[in-house]
Amino acid sequence: MQRNQPQPTPDLAALKSFGKACRTRAVNFVARLLYRKPACHALCVELVSGQRGMEIGGPSQIFSSDGQLPLYESVGALDNCNFTEDTLWGRNTPHQGRYSYAIGKPAGRQYILEAVELREIPSASYDFLLSSHTIEHIANPIKALIEWKRIVKPGGTLILVIPHRDGTFDHHRPVTAFEHLLQDYRSNTAEDDLSHLNEIMQLHDFSRDKGALSKAHFHQRALDNLHNRGLHHHVFDTALAIRLADHAGLELLQAVPARPMHIVLVCRAPVQQPADNSQFMPNFCRILASSPFPSDRHRPSQA
Repeated sequence: MQRNQPQPTPDLAALKSFGKACRTRAVNFVARLLYRKPACHALCVELVSGQRGMEIGGPSQIFSSDGQLPLYESVGALDNCNFTEDTLWGRNTPHQGRYSYAIGKPAGRQYILEAVELREIPSASYDFLLSSHTIEHIANPIKALIEWKRIVKPGGTLILVIPHRDGTFDHHRPVTAFEHLLQDYRSNTAEDDLSHLNEIMQLHDFSRDKGALSKAHFHQRALDNLHNRGLHHHVFDTALAIRLADHAGLELLQAVPARPMHIVLVCRAPVQQPADNSQFMPNFCRILASSPFPSDRHRPSQA
């Protein structure tokens, strides 16, 4: 007589992880149908193909094989830097200091460092640098870009994806003045800065923020931002993103505002300082005029 065999207890964490992965792939599939790859995609692939790079804040869905700007499949090797081993986004689960970013790709090195202080990494260590939706979480973005430029070889590439206010829960907030970014740099503003918290609590669109369980929960988390980095310190449109990169000494190759919420900057660490963006600037107004984001088209004077 055959007896009933005991059934294994389901691993709830594994089931939740699997469910999240399925939902993510479904969302990515829909996004691929709705949104095209940015016009700079081919150039980005050319610049990173077979090269060794660093990603700040990865892994990032946008760079994955089913993302809007797929680059992971083209890179030769990729390391990563996060400010802590556990983030709000659950993206950073290093195994003995290794960074896994794509199936079939060799793992890179995982650094746990502040994005504005990469002292463990020698200058000119990498051929390229990637960053997606990270700079807005940093209190001192000019300092960060200068440091990121330092670790890239002269002539190397920086591909920066920055959230555009119009497509995010920041759309009620005013675009940050460039002078404010400059003051943060001159004052060496640190990551414990909460000077934007009142504005955020008043103007944050909670209906667009799936991670905010409630306004009270969001506020409590925000007060501990030094340990979770969930706040968007600054609010960007395309004009501000371009001015930020130019001031940090990056040579601009392309700037592409792309639905649903991205500003993609393709930059070069200049061989000679200062960077010469004079050839780029004649196209500046055209980029804003053709942007899919209303605030770009209506406020070109922010350049």
